[in-house]
Amino acid sequence: MHHMSLHATAEALVAPGKGILAADESLPTMAKRFARIGVESTEQVRRRYRELLFTTSGLSEHVSGVILFDETIRQHTTDGTPFPRALADTGIIPGIKVDRGTKPLAGFPDEVITEGLDGLRPRFDEYVALGARFAKWRAVIRIGAALPTPGCLEANAHALARYAALAQEAGLVPVVEPEVLMDGTHSIHTCASVTTTVLRLVYDQLARQRVDLAGTLLKPNMVLPGTGSGEHVDDTEIAARTLAVLRDAVPAAVPGVVFLSGGQTAEQATARLDALNRRVPQPWELSFSFGRALQAPVLDVWEGREDNVEAAQSALLERAWLNGAARHGRYRSDMEGAGRAAAGAQPGSGTGHNVVAGG
Repeated sequence: MHHMSLHATAEALVAPGKGILAADESLPTMAKRFARIGVESTEQVRRRYRELLFTTSGLSEHVSGVILFDETIRQHTTDGTPFPRALADTGIIPGIKVDRGTKPLAGFPDEVITEGLDGLRPRFDEYVALGARFAKWRAVIRIGAALPTPGCLEANAHALARYAALAQEAGLVPVVEPEVLMDGTHSIHTCASVTTTVLRLVYDQLARQRVDLAGTLLKPNMVLPGTGSGEHVDDTEIAARTLAVLRDAVPAAVPGVVFLSGGQTAEQATARLDALNRRVPQPWELSFSFGRALQAPVLDVWEGREDNVEAAQSALLERAWLNGAARHGRYRSDMEGAGRAAAGAQPGSGTGHNVVAGG
């Protein structure tokens, strides 16, 4: 029963047309996101902003799950409903980011290890009691002159696998996130070979730690040229190279791949997700676990103002709808700003006209 429910949860998170909203930003990251729109980051403001996201009517049509932060999973809506219950009530699966961030890896200049394994078992029990049904842990791999080193890759793959085993023991689906950063001057070819190496090591370690792959999800980077490489690659090539790497390194037992959006604009992330889904069938669902690519447009509209909440929710709904279309390989750039989701049209209903909502 235990493993069956893990499998069912993993599959529900990558249901057709749906993906994950990452709302698990740490306090320093939230402060940065808010500073950009001139808002001070306090516990109340963070609570209000996350409530705006989670109570968006119709969000569950394209959002299967939400990754929460430790503070957020303990917070409530204005009417006193705990966030995890508020999400579950609308059919969205609550998740929790459990890693404690990156620290310098001793003996390895410019490389990092993710901390958070100590005391993780009792923390998992607490998160389960608070309503979490899946978890996330992020490893960070930097490409440089002599980077990444085998020692760094091994340490991070091992930590990811230890986390995943503990998550499954607690009854949670582990989202395994080894992120190869796009910072640097490296080519797309280098990104592909490093990502392949990373993924092979990760799955080797997951097997050693007896992790049931059918009850996990992979959250990888797309295969992209380094931001400082000057290389321009179209979305079709990004999709082809990304899938070549995944097919090389990711077992078919994994139910879904939920791409991260780090370093990409909202539009780029959606267009590339669409290009990936135009190359199906693949062994896994090709989905999303987007933070910035779902939230940046929302923050821009909201600006911390109560009278902008409805417009901000419309912006979130629109991005969710566009990514839902990309999940089916049916996104087109001329859908951007067309406002269909905001206007209440049913995505995927095949009708081209807007149904105007009241107001």
